[in-house]
Amino acid sequence: MHLSQQDAALYYELMWALQFHIKQTLNLFPEVQSPEQYADLPVESKAKVREALYNDLTFIDRFVQANPQQFSDEKLAIVASWKHFLADDFYIERMLKKYTIFISRDEKVYGVWGLQQDFDTLFHPSQLPLLVRAVLLPFKDKIIYDGLLQGDKILFGSGISGDLKDIYLSAKQRGEIIENLTHSSSPSAVSVKSLKDWTPELEELISRASKLRGGGGQPAIYSPIFSLIKASLELGHAATLDPNDEEKLWKLFAKVEQAVRKVERSI
Repeated sequence: MHLSQQDAALYYELMWALQFHIKQTLNLFPEVQSPEQYADLPVESKAKVREALYNDLTFIDRFVQANPQQFSDEKLAIVASWKHFLADDFYIERMLKKYTIFISRDEKVYGVWGLQQDFDTLFHPSQLPLLVRAVLLPFKDKIIYDGLLQGDKILFGSGISGDLKDIYLSAKQRGEIIENLTHSSSPSAVSVKSLKDWTPELEELISRASKLRGGGGQPAIYSPIFSLIKASLELGHAATLDPNDEEKLWKLFAKVEQAVRKVERSI
């Protein structure tokens, strides 16, 4: 997912105005006399200004105070929010319909929006996970990146890929995918009284599923399918009994994955 055309244009309007102001302060590129001209400079020429921006946040304060472009308070608030930027090495773990998953070195999980295009236009999902150097910025109620991704196309083995998958799934289960950099993204509290007790239904299904048997001249697919059904019900039952028992849930989830692989081999 990426920003709307209007929001993407707004982002670049604000970012180029801010960087142009920094350029003026640093006395760089005297021939460039407007944010529009600055925007046309190659990435390499903008690198020093970009570096100065993230190394000295007072540039943002001075820009907001001076307001050289006569921006509205709403626009200035967006620029001011960039003081909450996050520069780090990130693993891009997967692309979802809502946003793309970035995982930092300290194993925090972020939902990041593209700017003018989706991330799958920059690289194919088969290349994931991908390690990149990026700067994440708040933008309204979303997290974006500042337009530059630096990294090498390194292929990671199943070990690292599996670890990143586990980090993502754990964050998803806990409701800890960070979607906003300007305030804490803690999971919403849900009243236990509001939750339906699915235990009786699941126990009944488990009892019925226990009678499922493969073999005996039946199609070969029956046995692995029945095993998958039983493993899935067992996982669901455990989740309703104690959703916070992560160790048990991960063990049962592994059992489901094993059953899925057996089904794949049988099809």
